[in-house]
Amino acid sequence: MAVKRITGKNEKGHNILSNWQFWTWNQYYDDCCRFAKSILKLGFTKFGTVNIMGFNSPEWFIADIGTIVAGGIAAGVYSTNLEDSCRYISDHSQAQFVVVEDNKQLAKYAAIQSKGKLPHLKAIVVWGEDPTSELATKCQIAVYSWKDFLEVGKDVPETTLTAAQEGIRPGNCCSLIYTSGTTGMPKAVMISHDNVTWTTKNITQHYMTLNHEDRVVSYLPLSHIAAQLIDLYAGIDLGLCTYFAQPDALKGTLTVTLKDVRPTIFFGVPRVWEKMAEFMQGMARDITGVKKTMSTWAKSCGKKHLENAQFGGDSSKPWGYGCANTLVLSKIKDALGLDQAKGCFTAAAPISADTLWYFASVDIPVFEVFGQSECTGPHTVSFYDNWKIGTCGRPIQGSKSRIVPENGELTYKGRHIFMGYMYGPEDTAKTIDEEGYLHSGDVAEFDKDEDTRVESPSGFMKITGRIKELIITAGGENIPPVLIENEMKSSLPALSNCMVVGDKKKFLTMLITLKTKVDPDTNTLTDELTSDALFVSQQIESTARKVGEAQKCEKWTKYIETGRLAANKKAASAAQAVQKWTLLSEDFSEKAGQLTPTLKLKRSVVAKQYDAIIEAMYAGSE
Repeated sequence: MAVKRITGKNEKGHNILSNWQFWTWNQYYDDCCRFAKSILKLGFTKFGTVNIMGFNSPEWFIADIGTIVAGGIAAGVYSTNLEDSCRYISDHSQAQFVVVEDNKQLAKYAAIQSKGKLPHLKAIVVWGEDPTSELATKCQIAVYSWKDFLEVGKDVPETTLTAAQEGIRPGNCCSLIYTSGTTGMPKAVMISHDNVTWTTKNITQHYMTLNHEDRVVSYLPLSHIAAQLIDLYAGIDLGLCTYFAQPDALKGTLTVTLKDVRPTIFFGVPRVWEKMAEFMQGMARDITGVKKTMSTWAKSCGKKHLENAQFGGDSSKPWGYGCANTLVLSKIKDALGLDQAKGCFTAAAPISADTLWYFASVDIPVFEVFGQSECTGPHTVSFYDNWKIGTCGRPIQGSKSRIVPENGELTYKGRHIFMGYMYGPEDTAKTIDEEGYLHSGDVAEFDKDEDTRVESPSGFMKITGRIKELIITAGGENIPPVLIENEMKSSLPALSNCMVVGDKKKFLTMLITLKTKVDPDTNTLTDELTSDALFVSQQIESTARKVGEAQKCEKWTKYIETGRLAANKKAASAAQAVQKWTLLSEDFSEKAGQLTPTLKLKRSVVAKQYDAIIEAMYAGSE
């Protein structure tokens, strides 16, 4: 493992980074055991829960694995959660210990504890800085600094720890993943030791050629199963090195870390890939003359190369590929820090084919994966030789899949299927049927390119929508909104988000937002258009530089209307054509409650917030 420590700030207030600090595997294991002994010393009970809240760091890993070593269950809490959400998770999981990063997070638990809300809690541990005496007093229980806490259990004998470890069974729960809660309160997904070890081995042995020399960058929330599987469990399985990005990774420093680390495996949610594509496209627009011609030609070679590399292709390299790679493509990959990447992956939300094809044009295959917390991460995987843009790959080996004829729902089973929802037997029964098949809630289809190693259907899978998100119009037609939204964003590159509306209505409408800048100091959205959106303004000869100006600009209205009509031409039926739209004054965000921490759209929240605007689009038509 490794982490970059912040040593101070420069004259502009930006963080200055020190050299990498490394943990050997022996040091990592020793620290996990020290953590385990400390919680055992303070009365931790078998199958007890420890909550961990903070940005990715060695301390996060040590607290997680240390909890498991002590025979307990680790449960991550998103660092962006507010006091009420923290209280809910810690209360629901009956957390005996809470481990937080810095006093900012401690303040949330101090507020909760001052009201006597967490009766099971024995102590709070703070890493990153020493807890303030004021906050510690408010907590009304013991509050430790990280350094001091690791010393608490120094007198606990090895036999005590060994006894805790020997009591662990494959079917025991080791991790709780709280769902992102797009509808209602989050549910606690119970992941067993067998779930983790089987799924990790399955992926690392069958779909990636990895070893102890590989490198990953940890930056996505560790409360999410995907980050845990890649950053944490695969690291333990293979002995590879996990490098921790800085907390402001998604504000712009991620590329700096990538260029420093040169990861061999890189995972990003769709929004991360979209942001990277937007940045590169913005730079490409500034290139002119011979360089522009060379760049365009090289990208056509890159696209053709990866077109041929997909399943069914001949794997050939087009004429001039070597030259294109040397002069242009390799330099782009080098500038992104992905020049040594064996595999780049995306999951957690739908990604547009346009984004995937853009990366293909710069000779970077981005492999789409489908999975859920309930299946310990992946169920279908794309990788070299088993890859088609526009699909999520094929089911993993050792699993079974089937489509429910009545509604097209994807169901599947295997050793990666979770134990159930903690304290939620009714929800569990609704999710896992009597035959052990997990009902995904997704509408899917498989093509005919079967994998003989997996029980049929085992072709390449495509998700066409979610059952809960399906819009049922007044005419009774079932419409998957995500496919329409992707087409709209493809036709309108300036759009950041788009939400199709029309349940029980005679026609479809949509709410749209433009790409706007983020204030780097407050991490809040501004109304200033990004370079992509400003480029559109320039193309349509508009002077608009802010969202409010675009809302009033006839040229922007024409731009959006033209894009809407273009997307509608690709609609599967007349009922799937969007008739009206409204441009909102601000983008959707996690802070405003419209997006989950993994950037999934909370449709019910958006619909409620903009109810008046939605109803205005239907005024006089019902």
